Amino acid sequence: MPKLVIHQEKVEDPQVLVDICPFGAMEEKDGKLSINAACKMCRLCVKKGPAGAVEYVEDEKKEEIDKSQWNGIAVYVDHVDGEIHPVTYELIGKARELASKINHPVYALFMGNNIEDKAEELLHYGVDKVFVYDFPELARFKIESYTSVFEDFIKKHQPCAILTGATTVGRQLAPRVAARMKTGLTADCTILEMDENTDLSQIRPAFGGNIMAHILTPNNRPQMATVRYKVMNAPERTEETHGEIIPCAIDKEKIKAHVDVLDIVKKEPEKFIESADVLVVAGRGIKKEEDLAMIKELAELLDGQVACTRPLAEAGWVEAKCQVGLSGRTVRPKLIITCGVSGAIQFVAGMDHSDCIVSINTDEKAPIFKTAHYCLVGDVYDIVPKLIEKIKAAKGA
Repeated sequence: MPKLVIHQEKVEDPQVLVDICPFGAMEEKDGKLSINAACKMCRLCVKKGPAGAVEYVEDEKKEEIDKSQWNGIAVYVDHVDGEIHPVTYELIGKARELASKINHPVYALFMGNNIEDKAEELLHYGVDKVFVYDFPELARFKIESYTSVFEDFIKKHQPCAILTGATTVGRQLAPRVAARMKTGLTADCTILEMDENTDLSQIRPAFGGNIMAHILTPNNRPQMATVRYKVMNAPERTEETHGEIIPCAIDKEKIKAHVDVLDIVKKEPEKFIESADVLVVAGRGIKKEEDLAMIKELAELLDGQVACTRPLAEAGWVEAKCQVGLSGRTVRPKLIITCGVSGAIQFVAGMDHSDCIVSINTDEKAPIFKTAHYCLVGDVYDIVPKLIEKIKAAKGA
């Protein structure tokens, strides 16, 4: 990164530079100036400060990496006791699509204990090689041990890109691995594309969903991205298997951890909106908390669940785990009915892959109507009760 260098010997009055900085990034201590994290690189201190007092130093040109030495698209297999999380299959589908553009193989990295028999299931989804690290020390997720295994895999096989599910484990593991390998990581990608030169285009909403950030890691390998569940499409399971399982060895000293898992207490089973086939979503158009009763009634009649947008979750009207969007949950139900939802990009990115989207809004120019399959222009308080009546009548008949 470029940087600012202060030449203290050319600074006669430190207060002059302190006053120039509009962000308060210049600090004086014991007669010396320093620059803190508030610096925005506006370079006013260089332009308006004493001549030569502050110097702007450009990036040093980084040595180009030999991309031909990095081959394959790898997917981290997220699992609990060998039960593979569905996001893994979605990422395998995306990995196959990316790999086909550059003629690379698809790898799966599977680490745990007594998992070799479970690894065969991955061969039904088009993985070329499943690298299995099967050790008692990996029976439970430990960040130190899992990071060491990940590092061992990367150094031995050099995949050009790695996809990880944005699960509880993936959100911890991917950043640590990226830091250890001194490479980049893009979190919560919604679009992934592969260039012919093997650069991975990682696209995700940024700045509150106001823009789509297009991120590249051209000078580092591997390229790393996390993707939420229900964002990508899982491939169809084939009856025949394809590919091979490769047992991997690692020095036991490398997978020792300073933290021991003493016990795991399972939570009571609960319903999550990600797995619902039908969702009824309440937005800003719902004026009072008690008015959610009609949204709940509609959801119950359709054997669905209630969800909400960010404002309702922040107001405490609906639990945060029921919020749809990039700051909440990504969903892909068969039917989603949005009630009084305007359609901010953060929300839309979390549900736009739903099979059928029905939207109710008084504003015919609401952004949600660009995404919806069926648009109902009108007051939620008029339309939802009529829907409830018609569904009850149909069920009664």
